[in-house]
Amino acid sequence: MVVIHKSLKINSDSKFQIVDITSVINKELASLNLSNGIVNVFSKHSTTGIVINENESGLLSDFKKSLEDVILSSNNYKHDRIDNNASSHLKAFLIGSSQSIPIIDNKLDLGTWQSVFFVELDGPRVNRTITLTFIGE
Repeated sequence: MVVIHKSLKINSDSKFQIVDITSVINKELASLNLSNGIVNVFSKHSTTGIVINENESGLLSDFKKSLEDVILSSNNYKHDRIDNNASSHLKAFLIGSSQSIPIIDNKLDLGTWQSVFFVELDGPRVNRTITLTFIGE
């Protein structure tokens, strides 16, 4: 068994942005030649998230709207006294900072329509860091 850590850097262009990182993870996986295992995809920021779902524009738009409907941008949040981004932190609580994906025959074992996304909730930002931890054989 091996454990390999890789780091990805992502720049965002707007306050809210969904970035499909599936191909980047696949590229890293292909270079490792792991037959079976798991990869954990972890964002090292408290105003971002990692999600798995379908890469369809209407769905991604609905996801953004749903988050905004549940967590209002301004709601007299106590954390806003510090840096005025409480809604971004609260949304990140809901979506989570990591996902684990099985690796079978050196491929991500995702469903037919599934993709892995980095979700920016407090952009634009540069050099957001995602850690990929591959565990396998």
